[in-house]
Amino acid sequence: MSPLVGGLATLSQILASGIVITTSSLLLFGLSLNLRERVVRAFAALLAFVTIVYFCDVVVSTLAEARAAEPWLRLQWLGIAFIPVAYLHFSDALLATTGQPSRGRRRTAVRLLYITAGLFLVAAAFSDVLVLDAVLEASSAAAHLRAGPLFLVFLAYFGGSLAWAGWNFLRAYRRCQTSTTRRRMLYLMTSAAAPPLGTFPFLLIAGGTAALHPVFFWALVIITNTAVTVLLLVMAYTVAYFGIAQPDRIVKARFFQWVLRGPLVASSVLAVYVLVTRYGPRLPVYDQRLLPFLLVGVLLVLQFVITLVRLPIERALFYGADRRELRRLQVLEERLLTSQDLSQFFESALAELADALGSPAAFLTALDEAGRVDYEAAVGSADQLRTRGELPPLEALRPVAPDAAAPADLGDLFPYGLFAWGEYWIVPLRTASGEFLGLLGFQRPAGMALSGDAAAGLSRLSTRLTAALEDRRLQQAVFQALDRLLPEIDVLQRLRASGAYAGRQNLTALEPGPRLNDAELPLLIKDALRDFWGGPKLTNSPLLRLRVVERALAAHDGQAANALRAVLREAVERIRPEGQRKFTAEWLLYNILELKFLQGQRVRDVAARLAVSEADLYRKQRVALEELAQSILEMEREAGRETPAERPPELPPTVE
Repeated sequence: MSPLVGGLATLSQILASGIVITTSSLLLFGLSLNLRERVVRAFAALLAFVTIVYFCDVVVSTLAEARAAEPWLRLQWLGIAFIPVAYLHFSDALLATTGQPSRGRRRTAVRLLYITAGLFLVAAAFSDVLVLDAVLEASSAAAHLRAGPLFLVFLAYFGGSLAWAGWNFLRAYRRCQTSTTRRRMLYLMTSAAAPPLGTFPFLLIAGGTAALHPVFFWALVIITNTAVTVLLLVMAYTVAYFGIAQPDRIVKARFFQWVLRGPLVASSVLAVYVLVTRYGPRLPVYDQRLLPFLLVGVLLVLQFVITLVRLPIERALFYGADRRELRRLQVLEERLLTSQDLSQFFESALAELADALGSPAAFLTALDEAGRVDYEAAVGSADQLRTRGELPPLEALRPVAPDAAAPADLGDLFPYGLFAWGEYWIVPLRTASGEFLGLLGFQRPAGMALSGDAAAGLSRLSTRLTAALEDRRLQQAVFQALDRLLPEIDVLQRLRASGAYAGRQNLTALEPGPRLNDAELPLLIKDALRDFWGGPKLTNSPLLRLRVVERALAAHDGQAANALRAVLREAVERIRPEGQRKFTAEWLLYNILELKFLQGQRVRDVAARLAVSEADLYRKQRVALEELAQSILEMEREAGRETPAERPPELPPTVE
C-alpha cells in the first residue's frame, strides 16, 4: 500500500471514529430531550444503529486479516439491517407530528419491517445466504463481505423502505403551513440522507473498484464521511426543536455547547492520538511516555478556548435583537443573592463588627414576611438569645446619651438613634423613607468606650446591612412576580412547542387541566400552609383550581378554603410513616409539617422538640415541602383518572 493510500486510509479512520463519537454524543443529547415525543425516540433509535455501523467499521480498519475482520463485519449488520426500518419509523413519526397520524396501516407495516430486519440480521450473522466470507483488498486495505444469494432481496427492502420514507418526508413538508416549519422540515429532509448514505454496504457491490482505484476509493470515503458528519449534526439540530418548550435561542445554545464540548473535543483528542501513534515513531524526538501529557494538554487547551469564545459566539449568532435584554437577565442571575448568600453575608458582617469592637456577641433581627421581628443571624453569646427567642422590646429601649462611652456626634452617625437594652447597644435599621427593617445589636463589654472611629465603622456597617435588607425585600418582590409569571410562561412555551408542526390538530386539542410549574408548587403549598387556619394566601391560593380540591368541595358544603385545607391535611398524612408516632429521623419530615403548619407552633419550639437547630429545620422544611408537593401531584393525577362518561367530548384528530 502506497504512502498516499495509507494517509488517506488513516484520515478515513479518523473521520469514522469522529462519526462514532458524534453519533454517540448526539444520542446522549437526544436522550436529554423530550423523550415523550415519538420523533425524538425514533431519532435516538436511528442514531444507535448508525453508531453500531461506524463502530464496527473503525474496529475493522485496525485489523490486518480478513478472518479477524469477518465477525465484526457480520456484527455490523445489526445496524445495516435495521437502519432502513428505523429510517421509515422516523419519517412516520414526523408525519404524525404534522397532524397525519397513522390509522394503523403504517404502524403495522413498520412493525413487520422490524421483524424483517431481524431476519436479515440472523441471516447475515449465522449463515451465508445474505453475505459470504470476508475479503481484504491488498491494494486498498479495505475489508468487506461478499454479496450472497439473498442480497438482492435486502436491496429491495432497503430501497423500498427509503422510498416510502421519502414519500412520508414529502407529505410532512407539504403539511407545514409557516415558513419557519417549512425551512426546518427542508433541513430535516436534506440531512436525513446521512444514515442511508453512510451505512449502505457499497463494497458488497463495488468491492473490485476499491482494489483497482484505491486513491479514488479512499478519497470518496473521506468525502462521504465528512458529508455524513455535517448532515447528522444538522439532523440532530432540527430534531432538537420537537416537543421542547424552551425558546429557540436556548435550544441553539444548548446544542452548540454540546457539540463543542462533546464531539469536537473528543474527536480532536482522538485525532491527535491516532496521528501521533502512527507517525510519531518516525520523528527522532518521539517519546511514547509523553503521549498522555500531550492528550491532556490538547483537552485542556480546547476547553480553555471554548470557554473564551462560546459566549461571544452565542451572543452573535443566537441572541439577535434581544441581546441587550438577555444580557440584563444574565447579569441578574450572576448578581442575585440567595437566602444562603445573605445569611453568609450577615454572619460575616456581625463577625467583623464583633472583632472590630471587641464585643463577645452581636445579632441582627429583621421583619419577616408576616411582619414579625425575628433573628436573621447571631454570633457569639447572642446565639443563646436566638435559641430562646428573646427579642429586644422596642418600647423598652432607651437612647444612649453622648458621654465618655460614646462620641458626641451620635446624631450624625446614627440618624435613627443608638439605644441600650441591658448590656446590648441597638442600632435601628431603616430605609431612607424611614421604613423599619430591623435591628443591629452588639454586646458592650463593661467599661468599653465607643471611639469616634469605632462609631463611624458601626455606622458604615449598619448602612450596608440596611442596604442588604432592602435589596432582599426587592428581590422577594421579584421572586413573587416570577412565581406568578412562570406558570403563564410555561403554558405559552408549551403551546408554542405543540403548535410548531401540529397544524389543525393543535387547534382542537383540549387543555387537560390547570398546569402547575414544578418549581412553584412547593412555594404555593408553603403560602397556603402559612395561612392554614385562615388568611388570603389560603383563600386566594392558585391551588384552589386543582381538580382534587374541586372534587372535595361537595364534602365541605362548597367551602373552597375548607376543601383545600382538607386536601393539604390528607397530603401530609400520606407522607406519614407507618406505626406509632415517634420523633426520629424517619418521622422528621412529617413532624415538621404537622407541628409547624397544622398545629401552628413557633419555629424555635418545633426545633427544640425535634432536637435540631433552626437552620437545619429550615433546610429540612424545604425537603418536606417538596415531598408534600409530590404527594399533592399524585392526588391530582388520581383525581384526573376519570371514566369516559365523565370526560368532556374531544374532537378526533385529523386523519387523511
